[in-house]
Amino acid sequence: MTLFERIIARELPSTIVFEDTDFIAFKDINPRAPVHVLCVPKNVSRRLDEITDAAELGRLFETAIRVARDSLGLKDYRLAVNVGAGAGQIVFHTHVHILGGWMEGDAEMHHAAMAAVDG
Repeated sequence: MTLFERIIARELPSTIVFEDTDFIAFKDINPRAPVHVLCVPKNVSRRLDEITDAAELGRLFETAIRVARDSLGLKDYRLAVNVGAGAGQIVFHTHVHILGGWMEGDAEMHHAAMAAVDG
């Protein structure tokens, strides 16, 4: 069972910001931005590229956008997906990082935070 499955099952604590029948979104325990939330499908796939249904991919990103705008109140944000260990994926349960909360004009902090996520 993945870490995220344990969060979905409420076996591990988390700060949930959104949940419906198919997805859950919760705060990252190691945030790389002022706002850093993970949008996780409850249907388990290890990596994004294992999802072959275009509608399912669309629902994942539609939900991440809805969480960013409606649940988190973000106007500007970044969506990021690490696909595989070589790309920085640590938990092998597909998820989308929602990053934001930087003040307008604070590009230096934003770029440093993105280097940490991308690295």
